[in-house]
This record gives sequence, structure tokens and C-alpha cells, in this order.
Amino acid sequence: MAELKIIGGGLAGCEAAWQAAQRGVKVKLYEMKPVQFSPAHTNPDLCELVCSNSLKGAGLDNACGLLKEEMRRMGSLVIACADETSVPAGGALAVDRDKFAALVTKRIREHENIEIINELVGDINPDEYTIVASGPLTHGSLCDAIARLTGAEYLSFYDAAAPVIETESIDFDKVYKSARYGKGTADYINCPMDKDEYTAFYEALINAERAPLHEDIDKPNVFEGCMPVEIMASRGVDTLRFGPLKPKGLPDPKTGREPYAVVQLRQDNTEGTMFNMVGFQTNLKFGEQKRVFSMIPGLENANFLRLGVMHHNTYINSPEVLKATFGMINYPKVYFAGQITGVEGYVESAVSGLMAGMNAAKAMKGEEELVLPTSTVTGALSNYITVGAVKGRFQPMNANFGIIEHHVGRIKNKKERYLAIAEEALQSLGEALGN
Repeated sequence: MAELKIIGGGLAGCEAAWQAAQRGVKVKLYEMKPVQFSPAHTNPDLCELVCSNSLKGAGLDNACGLLKEEMRRMGSLVIACADETSVPAGGALAVDRDKFAALVTKRIREHENIEIINELVGDINPDEYTIVASGPLTHGSLCDAIARLTGAEYLSFYDAAAPVIETESIDFDKVYKSARYGKGTADYINCPMDKDEYTAFYEALINAERAPLHEDIDKPNVFEGCMPVEIMASRGVDTLRFGPLKPKGLPDPKTGREPYAVVQLRQDNTEGTMFNMVGFQTNLKFGEQKRVFSMIPGLENANFLRLGVMHHNTYINSPEVLKATFGMINYPKVYFAGQITGVEGYVESAVSGLMAGMNAAKAMKGEEELVLPTSTVTGALSNYITVGAVKGRFQPMNANFGIIEHHVGRIKNKKERYLAIAEEALQSLGEALGN
């Protein structure tokens, strides 16, 4: 049997490699690190998480939580490793990012059917079974090769990573631990602001100096899910208070009242020595980040272990070039997976790799490829990204209940409605997998 070539050792590439290898296919996984690092990467391990350490909601009343459960039932490597390296995060699944990357790397390296090759790939042979999972930072000759292969217009957007703070440098006399509405355990550190503190912070934020973008695009298309906090703030003085700084359900135990605004910090490693700023992806200059973010109560003397960065992301016009299997319409041996397809989010990237790896292996073995029903969130996302989006208006998509086809009747309570949709989705998945 021919070998499967996978380009990229991120979430999608590793998941694709695992799925194919588990089905007896020999895989060559190409990863450019440590030969070359992108502007956003620093860890030589596979599956490095850049933007955040959170894989979003864990419950089945959350679309990403449902997606993770579907992936568990399909034997996902990424979710198994995330579960093993999780850190407290209330109702979310967050991981110690270094331990997570190390564990994925270990599992991949130990698999008898996978060979890791650390080198740059600059071309794609459409006559070889290949999965392109090179990520949204793909550039240079490989980017040119993808453009030639797809023959479709490229669409671009920018996204950004949030700062990480040393826990010991936080003033715990001014902050408090709590989960919104008391859900889960009190895993988040909350930095409360009164109106004057918020107003001063807001003015400093919208007037702070931003770092220059390294691309020749004057007005980048910023995906809403990774909107830099300063751009969000520029939309109006109260935008942050109804977004990432929303105080609802977070009363300050010192006063018993909800603050005017709250900045939340989420644990970033198992030991709890690092916390990241929730919703604070940013493109401010480093000096400006320290100055402005140190205005937040409790962070006056914060030690920023990592400052925020903003980088260029690129994705292909998938509805024009991909089938619902994630294989190319014109080149059936070539598959795409990850954010380069237009899925947005860690888990969404991984599940696209899961489907691409599974289907490439099936095709190589002469088996019928799998397209999951749109009553599952995996199937609905796959459908939207590849064939279901309105042509000419394709934008990145997260997992959400709005794209799932279901037969749940009218249920007023939103949580109960989502749980009913999730139950139906998991039943559909079981039937599709023959379980």
C-alpha cells in the first residue's frame, strides 16, 4: 500500500496522522519545526497551542463540548491527550499547553505506522495521497503550491494571541476567584473594575499604539472569534462590558455586588503558576500592553510571561475546491485539514484532521469514505466548510448549534434544547458509525 504524506504537525495534522495510522496506513508526517518556526510558534513539539490553552466548553449544552464528545467516540488522539493534561477551567476544557504538546508528540512518535520528518515542504504532488494541514500561517513556496493546486481565490484574516501572566505577580488583595453564576468550581481569577477604573482603562486601550502588521493589507479582515481587544473596544465604550469584561454572574465577595466590569484570568498550566487573560488577544506594541494592562486592578505589578501577538492567517475557498470528505474535487488523492480549510478553533481544526485522516485511509484501502450526517456537529461543520456555505460569501466557522440539522421540537429553556439536540446528534453519530 502507498504511504500517506501529511504536511503539518499541528492539531489537524497530528489527528489525521493518528486516524490513518490506526487504520493500518503508513504515514509520513512532515513538520517544519524545529528547522523553522513561524512567528507565532516557539515549542519544538507537535500540536503547539498558540492563541489560548482553552478548548472551550466541556458540557453537551455547548456545541464545542458536543464536538469533543463526538470526537471521543471516534477515537480522537487530540481529545484523549487534552483530557489527560487538563487544568481547572470551570465549565471549559483547558490544558497545560506544554504537557499537552509533549503527550501528543510522544504518542505520535511511538506509533509504529508514523514517521516524523522535520523539514520544509515546498510542493504538492497531486498524484500522491497527501493531506495538507499546514495551518493558517502557511507561506512561501508551499503557499504558492496550494494556490496553484486549488486554482481558487485566497481569503485572508488576522487573529491574535492573549498575554500570559505569572500567578505570583497578581495582587490577590484586589482580585477574587469565582466561576460565572457559580457554575463549576471557582477556577477563574476575576479582576473587578468600578466605573472610573474602567473608563480610564478604556481610554488608554483605544488610544494605545498598535504594532505594525507585517503584511501589505491596510484593512485586514479580522475573524470575530479572535478579535483584538483594542479593535473590539473601538466599537463603543460598553462593547467590552457586554463581551469579555461582562460582570454578570460574578459578584465580588467583598461587596456582594457585581462590579462595573471584570477582567477574567484563566489557568494556563497544571501547576497554576501561569494565567492567561481571557478575551485579551491583542496587537498592541509590547510596551503599550504592559502599560495599559497594568491599569487593571490586581495587575499593577504583573509579570507578563508572554505578551500578545497578532499574525496573518490564510484559508482556502473550501466550498469551491473540497468535497464533504475534505478531499479535493479535482485531485481526489489530495485532502485538506485544519484552519486552512476555514474551520476556526482548536477542536474544529482537530476534527477536520480526524475526518481527512479517516477518509484518506479509507480511500487508500479501497473503502467507501465517510460523510457524517448534518445532525451531528462534526457532519454539520464538515458540510458547511466544504459544500454548505454560500459560494462567494464563505467565512470561517466555529462549531455551533445553528448549523446542526435536528428534529427537536420547541423547547423554551435554551440549555434543555441544546441538550436535546446533543442527545439526537450522539444517537445519529452512533448509527453512522454502526455502533
